Amino acid sequence: MSAPASASAPGTATTAPAAAQNAPDLDRESLPTRDPAPDPLPSGGSSSFADSADGSAESGAAPAAAPDVRGWWHDEDMSLATTSAAMVGRDAELALLDDALRRAGAGESASVLVGGEAGIGKSRLTAEFRRRVADEVTVLTGWCLDYGSTPAPFGPLPAILRGLLDELGDRADEAAGPGRDALQLLLPERATGPVDRAAIRPEGLRETIANLLEAASAIRPVVVVIEDLHWADAATLSMLSFLLRALAGRPVLFLLTCRIDEVRRGGGVRTFLAEAERARLLDRVTLKRLDAIEVRDLVQRLRGAVDDAGLARLMERSEGVPFFIEELLCNVQGPMPDTLRDVLLSRFDALGDDAKRIVRLASGSDDPISHDLLTTLAGFDGERLDDALREAMAAGVLAVRGDSGYGFRHALLREAVHDDLLPGERARLHWAYADALEAAGGSASALAFHWHQSHDSPRALAAAVTAMLQAKNSYAFSTSARFGELALELWDQVPDAQEVAGIGRIPLLAQFGSILRNGGDGERALAVVSLALDEIDPAEVEPAVHARLLRDKGLYLQNLGRHGSVELLTQALSVIEGRGGEERLRATLLGYLAGRYLVGGQLELAVSTADEAYRVAERIGFDGAMSVAGNLRGCARVHLGQVAAGLDDFRLSWQHATDHDAQLRYRVNYADTLNMIGRFREAVEVAEAGVAHSRRLGVERATGSILSHNMVEPLIELGEIARAEEATAHDMTMRTLQVFRMYSTMSRIRTLVWRGGMDEAAQLLREWRTTAEAVAGVERQVWYSLHDVEILIALGLGDPVRAAAGLRETIEDPGQRLALLARILLEGGRVVADLRADGHAALAAEMAGIVRSAWSSLPDELQHPHWAAVLIALLDADGEQLDAAIAVADGDDVPAVFRPLVRLERARVLVADGDRGSAIDMAAEAAASAEALGHDRLRRRTAEFIDAAGLHRAGSRAAHAAEGVELTAREQQVLDLIAEGLSNRQIGERLFISGKTASVHVSAILRKLGVSSRTEAAVAQRAR
Repeated sequence: MSAPASASAPGTATTAPAAAQNAPDLDRESLPTRDPAPDPLPSGGSSSFADSADGSAESGAAPAAAPDVRGWWHDEDMSLATTSAAMVGRDAELALLDDALRRAGAGESASVLVGGEAGIGKSRLTAEFRRRVADEVTVLTGWCLDYGSTPAPFGPLPAILRGLLDELGDRADEAAGPGRDALQLLLPERATGPVDRAAIRPEGLRETIANLLEAASAIRPVVVVIEDLHWADAATLSMLSFLLRALAGRPVLFLLTCRIDEVRRGGGVRTFLAEAERARLLDRVTLKRLDAIEVRDLVQRLRGAVDDAGLARLMERSEGVPFFIEELLCNVQGPMPDTLRDVLLSRFDALGDDAKRIVRLASGSDDPISHDLLTTLAGFDGERLDDALREAMAAGVLAVRGDSGYGFRHALLREAVHDDLLPGERARLHWAYADALEAAGGSASALAFHWHQSHDSPRALAAAVTAMLQAKNSYAFSTSARFGELALELWDQVPDAQEVAGIGRIPLLAQFGSILRNGGDGERALAVVSLALDEIDPAEVEPAVHARLLRDKGLYLQNLGRHGSVELLTQALSVIEGRGGEERLRATLLGYLAGRYLVGGQLELAVSTADEAYRVAERIGFDGAMSVAGNLRGCARVHLGQVAAGLDDFRLSWQHATDHDAQLRYRVNYADTLNMIGRFREAVEVAEAGVAHSRRLGVERATGSILSHNMVEPLIELGEIARAEEATAHDMTMRTLQVFRMYSTMSRIRTLVWRGGMDEAAQLLREWRTTAEAVAGVERQVWYSLHDVEILIALGLGDPVRAAAGLRETIEDPGQRLALLARILLEGGRVVADLRADGHAALAAEMAGIVRSAWSSLPDELQHPHWAAVLIALLDADGEQLDAAIAVADGDDVPAVFRPLVRLERARVLVADGDRGSAIDMAAEAAASAEALGHDRLRRRTAEFIDAAGLHRAGSRAAHAAEGVELTAREQQVLDLIAEGLSNRQIGERLFISGKTASVHVSAILRKLGVSSRTEAAVAQRAR
C-alpha cells in the first residue's frame, strides 16, 4: 500500500491512511517547540496520504518420577494449560546446537551448556533438538532431581546407561571392558547376587561408561542430554568432568541444561562449570525471555488470534517466560491459575518470617522499592533487614534492581504474593506506602495507585489527574490512559470532584479522548468524545470548546476508517464562523478538512482548502498550520500529476515545520510520496527518521505505526524483504488504531506473497476484506491498495487471468485516479508477461493494449522514464527493449521484482530466436536474481521455464567458473547464504561472526570462483 497517512498535526494527508491525526488538547494552540536539529530537507520528493497527528494539532518433558518436594519447579516445557507443538524464538539457539553436533562429529570438542531461568524453555529446546536429530544420532537422556540436601549419587546416569546398553545390545559387555561389573553400582538389575561395593573402584565405573559411549559413538554420533544440572550431586559432577575430557575428540556431544541463576557461589555445580568453561570443554547458550514479536507468535500457535489488549497484558504479566505464557493463556485478563500460583508461592512459603514480611511489603509496588522506603515500611533495619533480604534473594524471590532498590524476580511472583494478602492487609499496606511516599514527595502516579488501593478516593482522584497529565506531557500515552481511566472511575465517588481534581469534567473527557487515541485505542477515544458532546449544551458552552469536540470526533472517526469526518469538521467551522480570536483553530480545522478531501480523492477540493488554510495561518504567523497546509497541497498536486509543484510544496512545508506535529506529518507524507514516484531509498530514510522521532515522542502506536508502514513499502520495492518482514512483525505486536493495523496487514500480505505464503496471505485478506472495503469507501488510496494486493495474490497463485481481471477493473474504474495507479500499471507488465507465458496470447495482447493506453494517459510527470522502459519492454517482448530494461531494472528506482522478470522474459525471447547459449546464461541470471531476492513465485516460474526449455545451468558461464573450485567449510556456508540473498551483516548474524569477517569470506569466494558479483556467485553455487 502506498505509504498512507499523515503523521500528526491537523489535517495531514498521506498515501498512508489518514489516520495519524492527533486530537489536539483543548488548550494547546500555542505550544510545541521545534524538534532539535531536524533533518535537512531532501532534494525533491513527494508525499503521502494521511490526516494524522500525534502532537498538538493546533500547535503543532520432565522425569517420570519427579519427587513432590517443596520448591520443586521443573523446567520441562509442559504446561498445565496447553503447549505449542512448534517452538518459537529459538532458531539461533537451535542453529548453535546443530553446529555443535556437526563439530562433535568432526572430532572437535563441542559440548554445550544451555542456561536460563526456570520456565524459560531449556528442556523444550533440548526436546526439539532431540526430535530433529533422532534419525541421525543416538540420544541418551538423564535427569538430575531435587532431593533436597541429600541428592542421590549419579542421579542422571542410570537412565543414560540403560539407553546406552539397549543401543549396543549384544556388544555391550565386550565394549564395557574389564570393569563392566562396576555397572552393577548403578544398574542393580545387572547383579546376579549381592554387590561387593568395596571391590569396585570408582575409576573402573568411569572407564566403563567412557568405553560404552566410545563404542556407541563408533556406530553413529551420540548426544548425552543431562537435564537440570543445578540439582546435580558431587558424584555426577565428577563423572561429567572426567567424561568431557576422556571423550574429547570423539563424536559425543554432551548437552547440559541448568538454571544458572540458582547455582550458588562456592557450590559444586558452580565450580564444575567454571572449570569446564575455562578448559573450553563447554560452550554456553543462554536462553533469553521472548520479545513481544515472539510472544505474539507463540500465542497464535497456542490459541489463535488474541486482541492487542490481551496480548499486551499477557506480555506484561509473563515478561516473556514461555511457561508463564502457556499457563496464563487459561485466563489472560483474570486471576492466574491456581496451579501456577502454587508453583510460584512454593518459594515464598519456604521463607522465614522476616523474609516473608519483606516480600509482602515489596509486593505492594509494581516498581522496584528503594532500600530507604523498605526500611521505613519494615520497621526494622541493619543486619536483620539485610539477612531477610539475602534470604529472599537466595530463594529466587527478590533481586537487586538498580543501585539501591529491590524487585521481584518475576512480576507474576509479585502478583501471587500480593493476591495472597487479606483485603485488610492490602489496604493497610497501600496506605502505608502512600503516606510514606507523600511525606517524601513521591510521584503522582505512585500516589494515585496507592491511595486508590487504600480506598482514599479524593486523594486518589487528585493524584490520578496529575499523573495523567504528567504522563501525557511526556508522551507516555498508554500510562496516561490508565490514570485517565482511574480519574473517571473516581469522579462520581468524590463530592466536589472538579475542585478536588483541578479540572472540569468536559476538559477531562477531551484530554482523555486525545490520550486514548494516541495510545492506539480509537474505539474508546470515540466513545469518550461522544460522551462529552452528549453532556454539553451547545448554547451554554464556549463555541471553541464545542468546535474542538466536533473536530476530535471527526478525527477519531477517520482513525477508524468511518464516514462522517467531513461533516463534523464542516460543522466545527460553522460553529466558530464570524467569531474573532479563533483564527488558529480555524486554520487547524481547514487543514484537517483538506486532509479528508485528499484521502477521499477529492483532489481539487483538497488543493483549494489547503490554500485557504495556508492563507489563514500565514496571516497570524502560525507556522505549524502553514507546514501542514503546504504538505497536504503537495500531496494533492502529486496525485494530480503536478509532481514538481508538489515537491516545491514539501520544501515549503519543511521550512515551516516548527513543531513535532508538523514534522511528523511531513515525514509521513513525504516518505509516501517518494515511494510513489520511485525514490525508494530516500523514502526509507525519511520514514526511518520519522519512526525514530515518533518513538522519542512516545507515539509509536499512532503516527509511528503509519511511518513504519511507509518504511515497509519501499523496502519491499527495494527487495529488502527481511527488513520489511522485521518491521512489519514489530508493528503487528503493537496496539494501534484499526485503520493503521489494516495498513500493516496489507504490507504483511505483500511480504507473504513474496515468500510464497499464499494460504496465509489469502486468509489475511479474507479476514480484513470487510474492514478494507469499508475504509476504501472513505479513503481512495485504500481502494487502490486493496486491488493491488488482490492482483499480487492472483499472480502469486499462478493465475494471471484473475490478475488481469483485477487489473482491468482498476484501470477502468471511473473514480478519481491517484498517482498510485502508475505502480499498478507497472505490475501490469508482469501480468501480460505471465499471460503470454501461460498460453493466453489473445488476452495478453488485449491487456497489453489496455495497459499501454492507461500508461500514456497518465500525466507526463507520473510517467517515470525507467518504469516506462521496463513496462513497454514487457508489453512488447522485444529483445532490444528488454536489453535496455535490464540495464535500468538493477537501479534502486525500479522495483526489485523486475530484475529477474525482465531477464526471464529476455531468456524467453532468446529461446524463440534460437540463441540457446545466451538463453542459458540469461535464464541463470534470472534464477540467481529471483533466488537472491527470495521471491518464491519468480524463483519457481524461472525454474519451470528452464526445465520446459531444456536449458541446463551446467552449460552457463557461471557454472563453468565453479568447476574444480575447492572452498573451505566456512566459505561453503557463506556461499550458501549468499545464494539466499543475505547481506554481509545478515551472514555475520547467522554464522555468529562479524560483518567484516563475512565480507572477507565473500571476497575470497568471489576470487576463487572467478566471478565479479554476488549474483554470479549464487549462480555458481547452484551449479556446484
